[in-house]
Amino acid sequence: MVATVKDKSLTNDILVVDDEADIRLLIKGILNDEGLHVREAANADETLKAIAVRRPNLIILDIWLTNSTMDGMQILQYIRKEFPDMPVIMISGHGNIETAVAAIKLGAYDFIEKPFKSDRLILQVQHALDAARLRRENEELKFRAGGDIDLIGKTSAINQVRQVIERVAPTGSRAMIMGPSGVGKEIVARLLHSRSRRGNGPFVVVNCATMQPDQLEIELFGTENGINGGSRKVGVFEQAHGGTLYLDEVGDMPPETQGKIVRVLQEQVFTRVGGNTRVEVDVRVIASSSGDLQAEIAEGKVRQDLYYRLSVVPIRIPPLTERREDIPLLANHFLARAAEVSGMPLRILGEDAMAALQAYAWPGNVRQLRNAMEWVLIMASGEASEPIRADMLPPDITSATPNVLRWEKGGEIMGLPLRDAREMFEREYLLAQVTRFGGNISRTANFIGMERSALHRKLKLLGVHGSSNENHAVAVGSEKLN
Repeated sequence: MVATVKDKSLTNDILVVDDEADIRLLIKGILNDEGLHVREAANADETLKAIAVRRPNLIILDIWLTNSTMDGMQILQYIRKEFPDMPVIMISGHGNIETAVAAIKLGAYDFIEKPFKSDRLILQVQHALDAARLRRENEELKFRAGGDIDLIGKTSAINQVRQVIERVAPTGSRAMIMGPSGVGKEIVARLLHSRSRRGNGPFVVVNCATMQPDQLEIELFGTENGINGGSRKVGVFEQAHGGTLYLDEVGDMPPETQGKIVRVLQEQVFTRVGGNTRVEVDVRVIASSSGDLQAEIAEGKVRQDLYYRLSVVPIRIPPLTERREDIPLLANHFLARAAEVSGMPLRILGEDAMAALQAYAWPGNVRQLRNAMEWVLIMASGEASEPIRADMLPPDITSATPNVLRWEKGGEIMGLPLRDAREMFEREYLLAQVTRFGGNISRTANFIGMERSALHRKLKLLGVHGSSNENHAVAVGSEKLN
């Protein structure tokens, strides 16, 4: 039974390197039948040129190459140095155990001896491509350790974003994600990637705001320095071949670089810094910005043609203040995730704490909320079984919290309807004031602005009796509570 390669997209670009044309033709025919795109090279120079034009997803490399400046083992060493994530399957008609072991030690994925069976070749190609995909997924898992690739919430604002993602992701169209810092723009970009036909390809992130202007082009396009093991740098456009390139804070890109990006978006071809080789890529570009790009276009900071090429589908992510009803879901999700990652006991947010979170302005949006929940799990006082109160939240939040929520019974009062909450507040308030004035009704009434007789009636109505609660009321002379 012949194995079948599962992913037949043309992004699985295979480079076959062998000095025998009939062997190259045989392998190409086998893999073409599986829907894979195959290129050929007969020697080291052709191999390095083919890699320079477009990075393959896999190389099938013969060990013994005639009329070549490097043999297969030397080419393997070069590839491992310059492209450590590129899988290589070695083949040879003169193989032995020592040669196979040496190739594996140098970093080859596998070794196949000629003549080979087509089903074994197909199976090893599939395994090598799957292994490369798993490495990319492991990188995604590292990202997920800091937060799921998902949008948490049920408000109409976030549901609209979900609907746009579902419609845009499969199309391959470029998208411009807009919204203030911390709203989750990269999450949306990753969802667009993972739900597209490029989902098994790489997802590469470049933050244009953190790059030095003179280094950004090198980061984007790489550098060209010789073909025999020089210090060539692979740019992110090549790294993202067959996948998605995410340009974060694209408005901070230097104007001269913006012009080059426009040409790459149009042609999917570029040259490395310091070189003249035309490099072909197949990349979907998703961009984002936390600023007002239209205003920056008017100021001449952003090229209008770049904006319209990137903003085929604009996606606006609402700030947290426009989706306050999602805060309980987000807070509980982040609290549970923090407990899971740290191994600490999960704690529950009290009603007053949740009300304080929903009342806060959240200048840092969802990112700030996630950090706040991690802080709470580590720093909040009390037992693990005790609900987190509003006064246990981070200082920047408690300082902006309404006073009623900082009251020790704030959690209890926030869970009551208005009538019962008002009654509880009046009872606690009057107890505190009577205690404050040593049980003297006249002084208490004068301070709170009530008639003495009206205060007596109110205290009886609320069930406040000095003799029944010695912790609060203190009897003083003829004005004692009885």
